[in-house]
Order: sequence, then structure tokens, then C-alpha cells
Amino acid sequence: MTAREVVVFAAENNCQMVDYKFLDFVGVWQHFSTPMSEFSEETFEEGIGFDGSSIRGWQPIHNSDMLLIPDPTTAKIDPFIKISTLSLICDVIDPITREGYSRDPRFIAKKAEAYLCSTGIADTANFGPEPEFFIFDDVRFNSTSNESFYSLDSVEGAWNTGREEFPNLGYKPRHKEGYFPCAPTDSFVDLRNEMVQVLQSVGMRIEASHHEVATGGQNEIDMRFDSLLHMGDTLQWFKYIVKNVAFRNGKTVTFMPKPLFGDNGSGMHCHQSLWKDGVNLFAGDGYGGLSKMAMYYIGGIMKHAKALCAFTNPSTNSYKRLVPGYEAPVNLAYSNRNRSASLRIPVTSNPKSKRIEYRTPDPSCNGYLAFAAQLMAGLDGIENKIDPGQPLDKDIYGLSPEELKDIPSVAGSLLEALQCLKADHAFLLKGDVFTEDVIEKWIEYKMEAEVDPVRMRPVPLEFQLYYDC
Repeated sequence: MTAREVVVFAAENNCQMVDYKFLDFVGVWQHFSTPMSEFSEETFEEGIGFDGSSIRGWQPIHNSDMLLIPDPTTAKIDPFIKISTLSLICDVIDPITREGYSRDPRFIAKKAEAYLCSTGIADTANFGPEPEFFIFDDVRFNSTSNESFYSLDSVEGAWNTGREEFPNLGYKPRHKEGYFPCAPTDSFVDLRNEMVQVLQSVGMRIEASHHEVATGGQNEIDMRFDSLLHMGDTLQWFKYIVKNVAFRNGKTVTFMPKPLFGDNGSGMHCHQSLWKDGVNLFAGDGYGGLSKMAMYYIGGIMKHAKALCAFTNPSTNSYKRLVPGYEAPVNLAYSNRNRSASLRIPVTSNPKSKRIEYRTPDPSCNGYLAFAAQLMAGLDGIENKIDPGQPLDKDIYGLSPEELKDIPSVAGSLLEALQCLKADHAFLLKGDVFTEDVIEKWIEYKMEAEVDPVRMRPVPLEFQLYYDC
């Protein structure tokens, strides 16, 4: 829609409020609202001021004034607010220069798409993420100077087979046996269906939904692929809707990669392909039906994978999932059909469906940054003709240490990922997509707010291991 069409759309839907949404540096949606009386076509030109110093990782207090400019193409009716409310995703603008703010993740995604077009390689990068999530009935946690704990519970949890539930009806998925059981073992059919309906109500195309491997309520809802920027917007709506549908049903959702010990974590496999003039450039006659361009793209992902982890797996919790020796996508190899490789080539006979699937990312990421970084790594592979080597069609999880020693892996911790990003980020700076300021601030924020606080605190297991030492 144009600005004028949005105003008409709001009137037709009897909107009483306007909600302005934007993403902070880390990856969480922020918002504020105004009455409809304060909204007009001019809003899309003039913008709305806000305090940038109150947003994580953004402006200092002495230089805090920022502007939000709504994007009229993102207009929707918010499905959760009681009174009819127009929702708009906004770009963050410097009020003096009127240029995009370098630390606005959406602006970085826009620049990534612009850079892709400027190379002449392709005009569209399509992404299809698969964000997994857990649904819990109760969550409690705290961390102080003398106490630290967390407690999660789900009626589906395998640990609750002996709990008094008046009555306990059983049907709880065993550890690592939650993939595709029917009801009543899968108790979330109705809740997922409600999520799908609301997701579709805001224009999202949903392809499938199902229970996932872990006990305790791991689920997945798959959405149709879209271009990089649009998928960044869609992923934010996805998280917002899934969390709010669960909340209004007395449940809670987390996209933490590894909330439960001893069972599968949540990944966000990213399917991706490059297109030009409506033609899929990844389709070819090479291995797995891929083109040489697609192979070079894989080479770029593999070369920069450790640095990419700083954006695709950006939490300390991410590396509780990415542990070598378990069924985790840590091995940097590519293969046709093989889900033990970090880069899989899905089997399809349709040239339009040819794509690569990068299995390492997880849903704690900031989608705009994660997609943009993967694209830039892939383009670096294409521009420099980086050969990914030979495919690995074996079950990597079953290889001996001797066989594994020559297979590279992704970062083993957030600290390592940040160190690798510091050493390897020139590919991200092309086209001014990421800037030195963004890289420096990302590393600084992650170290001060996440890495150091986590590594400085004792955890309960350490008392079990060491209290009597």
C-alpha cells in the first residue's frame, strides 16, 4: 500500500490507534502507539521522534533523538489489541541527516538487498527459515549474588509421568521421541492450528506445522520463503504471534535454542537461493542439481561460518545446542539429503525449488542481521569463486575422531564467534552493508551484556561437582 492507501485502509477498519514497531539492535521488537487523530499521510514523511538512548546498543544520551519512518507496505491490523489498531513496521532515521541509522537491523537488510543488485549477480535473495520453539506451562528463574535457578514445566514433559495431575493421563513424549506423534501424545494440535490461523490473518503463507523431537513441548511451524527484507519482517510477526497466541491460552513460548538439558535444542534452518529475472540461479546440473554459483555460495558460507555464528547463533545459550559429538549441525560439510551436514541440499526435481539449507542458525538471532550476514558470506564465495571441496555423504555423527579431524566446525562458544567476527568481517563491509561501527558495537554489547555476565557466575551444577572439593 501507499501512504494514502494506508490511511484509507485504517478508516475502513475503523482503527482507533496506530502502533509503530521497530527492532532493537539485539533483535526484540519495540513499539509505541498514538491515537488515530495523530496519524495522517504526513506521518510517512515527517516521522515520529523517540529516545534512541533507551534502546539497547544504540545512541548515547547526549545524542539520543531519533526518528521512526513507517513503511506503508507493512500495514496490518494487529490481531491481539482489543480496539482496532493499525500496525506499521518502521525504519529508524537520523533526524538531522535524514539517512538510515547504521545500527537499525532493517536498514542493514535493505543495504544487503541493494548490494546484491549492485553486483549484477542476482536481483533477489530468497530466505525460508524454520524457527523451532518450546511451549511451556510454567517458567521461573532468578539469578542473584547468592542464588541461581531456573524451573520449566510442561504437561507434556517426560519428567511428569509420575506427577499427580488428578488424573495423570500419560501420553507424554519420551525424550527425543516427540517428532510427529498424533494426539493425544501431541497435545498442541489445537494451539498450533490457532497460531496458523492468526499467522495467515496477517498475510503469512504457512506450509506446515508439527510437533518437534524434544519432549516438553517443542514445536515447529514452517512459512513460505520470501525475499530477505520481507522475511525479516515476517520473522518478527511470526515470533510476536506465536508468543501472544500461547500467552492468551495460558502458555508461554521461548525461542531459546537450548532450554532443556538432555534433549534436542531449537534450530532455525535457513533455506536460501538467489534469483534473477524470475530465474533460480541455484538450479543447475552439478552435485545435487545445483549450479556452480550455488557451490561457490556454499564455499562462502563455509569459509566465514565461525564469524557468521556471531549473528546466526548470537547467544551464550546457542552453544549449549552446538556441541560436537551430538546430533548438532556443527560440522562444516555439505551433502545431498544428509541432515548430519551443516549445509544440506534438499531433494527436489523442481528447478524453482533448488536451494541450500544452512542448518547451524538458531531462532535467538536477529533475523535481519542473520539473513544479511549469510547473504554477504555467500556473495563473497561467488565473487571469489570459493570452492567448498567435496561433498560428505556419510553419517557425520557416526564418524570416528580420526575421520572427523579434517572436517572444520563452527564456533564453539559465543566468545569464539565474536573473536572470529573481529578477525573476519571485511566481507560484511562491502557496499557499506555492515559498518565498522556496527561490528564493533555488536562485539562490545555481546561481551559486556552476555559473555562476561554468564562466564562470571557459578551455575547449580558446579555446586554438585565441586562443593566438597
